[in-house]
Amino acid sequence: MNVCVVGLGKIGLPLALQIAGKGHRVIGADVDRRVVDEVTAGREPFPGEPGLAARLAATTASGHLRATTDTTAAVAGCDVVVVVVPLVVDAGHTPDFRAIDAATAAVAAGLRPGTLVSYETTLPVGTTRGRFVPALVRGSGREVGVDLFVCHSPERVSSGRVFGDLRRYPKLVGATEPAGAARAVAFYDSVLDFDPRPDLDRPNGVWDLGSAEAAEMAKLAETTYRNVNIAFANELAVAGDRLGVDVEAVIEAANSQPYSHIHRPGIAVGGHCIPVYPYFLLAGDGTARLVRTGLEVNAAMPAYAVGLLAGLLGGLAGSTVVVLGAAYRGGVKETAFSGVFAVVAALEGAGARAVVHDPLYADDELAALGLTPFRTGEPCDGIIVQTDHEEYRTVVPASYPGVRGVVDGRGILDEGLWEGVPIDRIGRPRTAGD
Repeated sequence: MNVCVVGLGKIGLPLALQIAGKGHRVIGADVDRRVVDEVTAGREPFPGEPGLAARLAATTASGHLRATTDTTAAVAGCDVVVVVVPLVVDAGHTPDFRAIDAATAAVAAGLRPGTLVSYETTLPVGTTRGRFVPALVRGSGREVGVDLFVCHSPERVSSGRVFGDLRRYPKLVGATEPAGAARAVAFYDSVLDFDPRPDLDRPNGVWDLGSAEAAEMAKLAETTYRNVNIAFANELAVAGDRLGVDVEAVIEAANSQPYSHIHRPGIAVGGHCIPVYPYFLLAGDGTARLVRTGLEVNAAMPAYAVGLLAGLLGGLAGSTVVVLGAAYRGGVKETAFSGVFAVVAALEGAGARAVVHDPLYADDELAALGLTPFRTGEPCDGIIVQTDHEEYRTVVPASYPGVRGVVDGRGILDEGLWEGVPIDRIGRPRTAGD
């Protein structure tokens, strides 16, 4: 087949390589000229995805993957179009459709008869049928179910492990009509391989959920579940801190029963998915009270962690506090919705000077994010661990002269190395050196 992947980001480019690796001819379309030039040259446009560089070099050299900024021209030569353009939220947490609407218009202008268009972007329920199908019909003059087929098939992968996740999780599809569903299942069957999953009630593979709406909701359900579950863990942690109960032990005990799957509490929920997609669910159902409450609970945790440090130090006015970690997740060079920004804001609001360290970011990169870089060995009064980078497991007080208290927001420090320095962990009363 000839396949067009629209959006060569951290999800779209690995997917394009996966499809090309199965022998199909792929053309990737992206509005970012730098990304297109890098892909054309066989160089990865962003770091951190294991296996990407080698696959990209080989696939471009073989001619199975090309790239362009002209989406309409790319679509015109293809049997299948996969759209992986980000849908973000604005400052008011309302979905901002401008980028994906523009991509849809460009796709529509190039559609040839019989094309399957699959949206992998996570969407509010009803968006595929109610927003994109009409736009595709208007822009192409084609008829859905006759010479145009549309489905939603949400991506379910994480940066840093995309190729493994493509094999690990069932591929969900839901079309706007039966003919589209059959085409979608056949397409994804031809481009993906699946690991055996004896834990599932049905074989791992392509799962047709029966409608675009069901596929949209499934992705929102799995991500919103995590947000709400983390919020519950955070509420337990705050209660445990107040009552003097080790909630880490409580959660371990509760999860020994097979119907309890409580997540870990922590300082922040970041990334492109977990803190964002609940707002997509609310966009389709504004009455989902539990979802909204979960978002509010998690949003309060950075300030809560700062409050713990204030308690350790007897106040923060005039102090210097090191925030360890700018990334939203350990080992990933990405700050989307990272808790670092809320932590820094709360520290500064309490009168502290906040400085930030991250092993994945150079000083100029941190400064470009509006953060003040910290150099190991400079004096400080306190530390807040914001990211669970492996490098932080073995840090020692000698690297932070003058430190008088630490809040480990991720439970990652080796507390045996911190004798004499009080450490608070969210959900566990103070231990080690107090």
